[in-house]
Parts: sequence; C-alpha cells; structure tokens
Amino acid sequence: MSMDPKKKTVLQLVGLITVMGSLAWASVPLYDMFCRVTGWGGATDVAEAASENPLDETITVRFDASNATGMPWEFAPAQLKMTLRIGEEGLAFYEAHNPTDRTIAGTASFNVSPFTAGAYFSKIECFCFEMQVLEPGQRVSMPVSFFVEPEIVEDPDARFVKTITLSYTFHEADLPEDYVPEQALN
Repeated sequence: MSMDPKKKTVLQLVGLITVMGSLAWASVPLYDMFCRVTGWGGATDVAEAASENPLDETITVRFDASNATGMPWEFAPAQLKMTLRIGEEGLAFYEAHNPTDRTIAGTASFNVSPFTAGAYFSKIECFCFEMQVLEPGQRVSMPVSFFVEPEIVEDPDARFVKTITLSYTFHEADLPEDYVPEQALN
C-alpha cells in the first residue's frame, strides 16, 4: 500500500524539521565537547594535579583580561606573565572590583592561544568554574591553578610554542535565585 504523496511530503518535512531542531539543540554541548577533547579553539583541560615529572624545558604563560560589553567590573590579571617548567603547577591571580552601587554576578569565559596549545593547558582550580558575585564596592583576588602538560613537546604542531596566553572575559549574569546578600548574613 502506498502513501498519499502529500502525506509523504508532510511526514518528510516534519522529520527534517525534527532532525534539524535536534542538531541545533545539541550543537553547543557537542561543540564544547569537541573543543575540550581536541583543544581546538583554545579550550583547556581540567585536571586533578600537575605532572609529577616536570620537564627541564620552560614555557611562558601570559595573562589577559577583558570585560564583555556592558560589564561594569574592573577586571585585570595580578601578574602579566609567568615562566615555569613544562608540567610544573603555576598559580596566578586575577583581580575584580565592582565599582557600582549594586550587586553584580559574572561568569568568565576563557581561551588559550595559540590554539594548538589549548589541548595541553590544564586547569586544576579556577574562578571560571563558578559564577562570581560581587557586592557594591567589593574587590576580590581570584586564583587559577594550572600546568602545561609535558606531551606538548611531542606534538609536531605545538612543540615549538614558547609562550601561551590565557585570556578571560567576564560577562554579566543574572543573580542566582538563592543568592543572599553579604550584609544579610551579619
């Protein structure tokens, strides 16, 4: 038994719309997973601890900070660069200040350049893993603990990288629904 051509066309269109909608919905998590696995786009890894056997070779990590349009915080790295052995844990700090008269929440997006180094740049702890909330006038120092994986020297595309730039951009976010202002806790 054959189907009416009009019904067949409608079913095909509904199927196509369903597939396209599913792909659009899944594109962000799939792209994020792809970037984390490959290091493409400067995405970094998350690790438990630094390498137990750092190499004798060194690498310089530069630190960069910016704010997204409309984000009123003052945000900057506490140090401009750091040189460490490949595989050695580094600890850097970024500083944020809320100069406004209102509580502001922010999330940090990050990037590593050159992109080929992203797959070998691992964070152990980072302020970017959680939303940050600053009260009016509050100033905070936020740590990032990281290392460059020794495997970078074996990658033909990344082994000649001598300087890596870690960049963060803060974006304003909605305050969490369960947020309690600091003065209410006293």
